[in-house]
Amino acid sequence: MPRPTPLSGFPEWLPAQRIIEQRAVEIITRTFELHGYASVNTRAVEPLRELLRKGETSKEVYVLRRLHAEPGASASDDDLGLHFDLTVPFARYVLEHAGHLTFPFKRYQVQPVWRGERPQDGRFREFWQADIDVVGDGELADHFEVDVPLVAAEALTALREIGLPPVRVMVNNRRVADAFYRGIGLTDVDAVLQAVDKLAKIGADGVAALLRSELGASEDQVAATLALAGLSGGSEVVEQVRELAASSGVTGAEAVDLEAGLTQLQNLLVRAETRAPGVVVADLSIARGLDYYTGAVYETVLVGHEKLGSICSGGRYDSLATDGSRTFPGVGISIGLSRVLSRLFSAGLATATRSVPTAVLIAVAQEDSRGRSDAVATRLRARGIPCDVAPAAAKFGKQIRYADRRGIPFVWFPGTDGADGAESTADTVKDIRTGDQVEADAATWTPPSEDLWPRAVPTSES
Repeated sequence: MPRPTPLSGFPEWLPAQRIIEQRAVEIITRTFELHGYASVNTRAVEPLRELLRKGETSKEVYVLRRLHAEPGASASDDDLGLHFDLTVPFARYVLEHAGHLTFPFKRYQVQPVWRGERPQDGRFREFWQADIDVVGDGELADHFEVDVPLVAAEALTALREIGLPPVRVMVNNRRVADAFYRGIGLTDVDAVLQAVDKLAKIGADGVAALLRSELGASEDQVAATLALAGLSGGSEVVEQVRELAASSGVTGAEAVDLEAGLTQLQNLLVRAETRAPGVVVADLSIARGLDYYTGAVYETVLVGHEKLGSICSGGRYDSLATDGSRTFPGVGISIGLSRVLSRLFSAGLATATRSVPTAVLIAVAQEDSRGRSDAVATRLRARGIPCDVAPAAAKFGKQIRYADRRGIPFVWFPGTDGADGAESTADTVKDIRTGDQVEADAATWTPPSEDLWPRAVPTSES
């Protein structure tokens, strides 16, 4: 078989990296559960007609079809695609299971998604997300718009245990943006939002060119749009938006809508500063190009790694899930788990104390005494101690080197039973890092707590 060629955009982690990934998932899901979120799991596929009507992601959807279709079969609305996020399938999940859910319903979900985009640093075609959403039946209190980003920030902050840098959550409000753009005469708000959403990628000049060429924006409209996107900071930003709107000629119904959005934004900033000082800031460039957001929107960056882009994003949506008679408004946020992990690995921020779960290698003196080694392993495993038995009855030095190469800290040497008049010997265990060797009983011996299982730690502590 020829040497396989790696597929770009489909990451596969090594064993030590998997240990870090598993610990990250444990930390994140524990945080979610501490805040009352229940776990759900949705199918990997959705009908294309559902996936293709959400935002501007249709060009990124992977289609799922059989290699050999049934005779006479043709493309239809029942064609399937792999989901590109976890929000669209969750909306469908709420509609299907509404009769079994209690609202407001708080869910978390950790699953892979697929998106056919160009792979680059921190951006993949197959990747894992960790989402939380709160969904109401008919209405949903505004305070959840504060709770959701703070829970995500708490989960990410907890990852500092394994080396993740601090995070900054940047917030905006779509009601502010919608009213402002309409107020200055840019009526195709979705197109403006999609242009502004590219600000970090193509810069102010690139966005200005898009506004002129695709929307026919005047120089005054371009200047006002870029001025709004340039505002950031604490609650003082709210007054700055008011001043900009007044000088840009925003009046009438748009001014009323703008004030309503600013009030919501100010409430979020004030309450967030009380609960998590310094974590949440306003940034009026945050647009979120998907068209289903209707209120607060969020982007999150790693401090010192801002060029990586957002690692966690989301917002308020008032009508993503509806069956025509009932509407389920919600607010949610998604952590790009694979993006976070890729930065931990590429920047060397996290490491695993060992690459295998095994804490103890049970040596085998001779193949005809392997049963004795197996018995020791059985007793240790029954007590929750991960162990393995040496693959061959080689010289003990070779078995120790085997354990060392795998990162196993202890080697267990079974004693002898004194058969045929020989003197019996006790079992011993050796810490191969220090050379210390002591007598041990499989019924009572336990490795130090820090060695029982491999740990994910900041590289600086390894």
